[in-house]
Amino acid sequence: MITKERLKKIKLVVFDLDGTLLNNQGMIGEETLQLTEQLKKYGVIFSFATGRLHSAVSAYIDEMKIDAPIITLDGALIQKDTDTKPIHKTFIKPKYVKKAIRLADKYFLKIALCHPSAIYYTDDNSIIPEVMDKFGAVYKPVYSYEHYLNEVLEIVMTSDYGDYVKHVSQKLIFPYTFGLQTSYYKSNSKGGIYYLEVRNLGSSKGNGLKKLCKYLKIKPRESAVIGDWHNDKSLFETDALKIAVANAVPELKKMADMVTKRTNDEDGAADFLRILLKAKET
Repeated sequence: MITKERLKKIKLVVFDLDGTLLNNQGMIGEETLQLTEQLKKYGVIFSFATGRLHSAVSAYIDEMKIDAPIITLDGALIQKDTDTKPIHKTFIKPKYVKKAIRLADKYFLKIALCHPSAIYYTDDNSIIPEVMDKFGAVYKPVYSYEHYLNEVLEIVMTSDYGDYVKHVSQKLIFPYTFGLQTSYYKSNSKGGIYYLEVRNLGSSKGNGLKKLCKYLKIKPRESAVIGDWHNDKSLFETDALKIAVANAVPELKKMADMVTKRTNDEDGAADFLRILLKAKET
């Protein structure tokens, strides 16, 4: 429940990017930009929690003049910028990266390795940049994955054969591996394409928020999160104030303390920022 007293205690606001903060042209709304600048005067800190790579959000960090660390790759990395030491990172063990590559070859899946600064793919996987939903990511072709087995934050596989993707998903979790988690889903924008994302167990936006709050010496209850999609669910399972934009999936709306009247394409995030600013001013 949103109360004036709760709003006055908010010290941190964390935005999901695609489908939430950004409109359908990949831009931040003007009202949101104005409101965040005003809220900074009251000590409110802003950050992102996104499935993107850190290198794919730098323009938005600059545009919003964000000084706090950013949660990227759905919690696998938390870092202020590429020149600073991460406050959290979790690399997949090379032996499991090798296993994933073998399984991808066996079941004819396309595979890419996500590092902090770029997504690497081989010639056999050249379709990857066209079908992956990692907006704004830097893609780099390599001759072989041999020299890129270390510092892998996330493994992504894709195919139009959903049963194969699902089978490989099962082969990369317990009891076949230890400490990995997989996410298997069908693309929302590319018909007939299935995806598998592999990360270390415990990597989520929600856990990323808790780590960020601890770093900033802020209680999760003193934060607010704004999202729209299934991968924002873990954010909504924390003690943060939960805001869903009007275009959010029904599951998230049911969990939300507030649903904005406007969609991401109408600068819906500003609906919440406006009432937050009003509470801070009184």
